[in-house]
Amino acid sequence: MITRKPGRRRRRRIGLPIALIAPVLLIAALLYDSNARLVVTEYELSYSNLPDSFDGYRIAVLSDTHASEFGPENATLISMVAAAKPDIIVIAGDVIDHDKRPPLDEQIRIAETLAAGLLRIAPVYYITGNHEWDSGGIRTLLPMLDGLGVRILRNRYTLLEAGGEYVILAGTDDPNGPADMIKPAEFVESIFEAEGIRAVGAASHTASAAGAASPGAAFIIMLEHRNGNLQLYSELGVDLVLCGHAHGGIIRLPFTEGLIGPQREWFPKNTGGVSSMGGTNMVVSRGVGNHTGWPRFLNNPEVVVVELRKCD
Repeated sequence: MITRKPGRRRRRRIGLPIALIAPVLLIAALLYDSNARLVVTEYELSYSNLPDSFDGYRIAVLSDTHASEFGPENATLISMVAAAKPDIIVIAGDVIDHDKRPPLDEQIRIAETLAAGLLRIAPVYYITGNHEWDSGGIRTLLPMLDGLGVRILRNRYTLLEAGGEYVILAGTDDPNGPADMIKPAEFVESIFEAEGIRAVGAASHTASAAGAASPGAAFIIMLEHRNGNLQLYSELGVDLVLCGHAHGGIIRLPFTEGLIGPQREWFPKNTGGVSSMGGTNMVVSRGVGNHTGWPRFLNNPEVVVVELRKCD
């Protein structure tokens, strides 16, 4: 005769559901965190050709907000940028979404509220992304940002000043913009010519002896929405590229850079963080919002802060 000890089967029955439910709950928690918790990622980049006065200069980078909101009227996002104490803030495109969810007028309102909040912290510079052009919202967005005081860099550049020294901040229009616009190589060459700079190798420049318009302004920061031109800008002698577009590869697993690219390609390159070639660094923001339809995983929306340092 076989007897069963009471409670043993019950423990097995209870243990099996817990073993099945626990991984599901863990994945659900990670998915929620990966999409709802905004993080700040800081990078310190050192350059020998950085003017002394820019040692410690801080740049906050936002990209791919896609009309997302963190807190009422983006108060959480704005406060996180303020806490980083940036000298300038740059927005690397895609502040609206071409699928028009929410409706375009609501997206413009969100962008306006965000821009106004950021302008209370530091000067704001903006370049277009592909979604501004694809949605048609560019016609409303640009006048609104300009009216607020955002500096719009559409294949244009400006000089940043600190302690009587200068660096160049340039910004390209997204390729989805006008078909006849200047190409990146021509744009950089036009900057060299206008500022009296001669290239002396990748990412290394000197002001020409023949009276540069802004002596010492031989350090170039390029804002570009897309993340695929590191080699080009290294060959052109740009020191720092700030961009986004890749949304961090959407899903990031251990030992992967990101699984899904902007064109739905697998295992794309340069989806987040710092990539270097020659003397050029490219910082890719993982973005703030999402558009792909895939939820982020182990890939929190982020505010990027770049601190420039002078080295020998």
